[in-house]
Amino acid sequence: MCGGRLRSSRALAVEAGRRLATAFAVVFVVVVAAGAPAQAQTPRPTPTPTPTPTPTPVPVPTTINSDLSAGAAVTNLGSNFLERLGDQATGGFGRASRSNPGGGGASEAMEAPSFRTWGEAYGVSSRTGAQGVFVGDRRQTWGGVAGLGARIAPGVNVGFSVDQSRTAIDVPLALQSATLDLTQFGFNASVDKGPWTWAVALVHGFGKVDSIRDTGSGTASAGYNAKIDGALTEVSYFWNMEQSRIVPKAALEYVHASTGSFQEIGGLDPVTASGATLERSRILLGAEIGHYWIVDQKVVDLSAYGKFVDNFEQNFNSVTISLGPQSISVQGIGESRYGADAGASASLSLSNTARLYLNYDGKFRAALQSHQGTMGVELKW
Repeated sequence: MCGGRLRSSRALAVEAGRRLATAFAVVFVVVVAAGAPAQAQTPRPTPTPTPTPTPTPVPVPTTINSDLSAGAAVTNLGSNFLERLGDQATGGFGRASRSNPGGGGASEAMEAPSFRTWGEAYGVSSRTGAQGVFVGDRRQTWGGVAGLGARIAPGVNVGFSVDQSRTAIDVPLALQSATLDLTQFGFNASVDKGPWTWAVALVHGFGKVDSIRDTGSGTASAGYNAKIDGALTEVSYFWNMEQSRIVPKAALEYVHASTGSFQEIGGLDPVTASGATLERSRILLGAEIGHYWIVDQKVVDLSAYGKFVDNFEQNFNSVTISLGPQSISVQGIGESRYGADAGASASLSLSNTARLYLNYDGKFRAALQSHQGTMGVELKW
């Protein structure tokens, strides 16, 4: 009896231990299961992103297209003035007037007036094609000339003149424009020896360039100086055939132009540019033909000319464009080596001391065309 109770008590104790162990196991599993998601959901620190460096702006090669155009404009205006001075000295009509001051039919022994003065108004329209990083331009020039000349010895003549002009430069594909105000002083001299004439011409000029560039966030503007110096020597032969003439000519021309350095103001990313120098030497070979008529005691003269042009030497230094620490170099622009000039003139001599005239001068190059019209008046005494 006692042994049965003892076994029953042990069985109850074992059963209670098993239940207690099972309860502990269940609690442990629940705790572990509940703790695992909590641990998985613990946020991890987000890494700090590395900042992207801001790129340093670099100058664009087309930024100074208007400056390149202004340098070419100064050079060409200096050449135009030189060649007009040379034509005054060797032109067929002027040469005939010095030989026969009374006009057609008058005695060549008649004494020529010792002094003369002239005034001109002119306009030039030119277009330059694309060259390298230069996208091309259009230029319009308006100007006037006043001059005074004298015969200082038989067959020896000198002249002084002033040319004042304003050029509007448009570079539409680069969203740029500029104006060039140029003043030039000229001197020419000629010596007549039989049918031959030798002439020289000198030019010195200075001006101001004002440029504007559309940056997309306002306009950047700049102002800088320009200079031009040039010389020309020309020889011609006057071949007279009653009221007609043929005048072969040969000339050597040199020009040196420069534009100053500048710093743009305003707009987005204004740049700084160094000065530019342009040099050109060329030979001009051609001839003039002309004929005059006497109408109601007035002399009407018509003439035309053509010239072959060889730009045998052109030097254009590089322009340095700077924007902050970055800089690039851009080459200047020039003319093609070979080209042609052509023109015509109409003159009405009201007397042996007064004359009205109209001139056309055209220049034709591979990447350049220029057309100039001039009207003038000349008085002698």
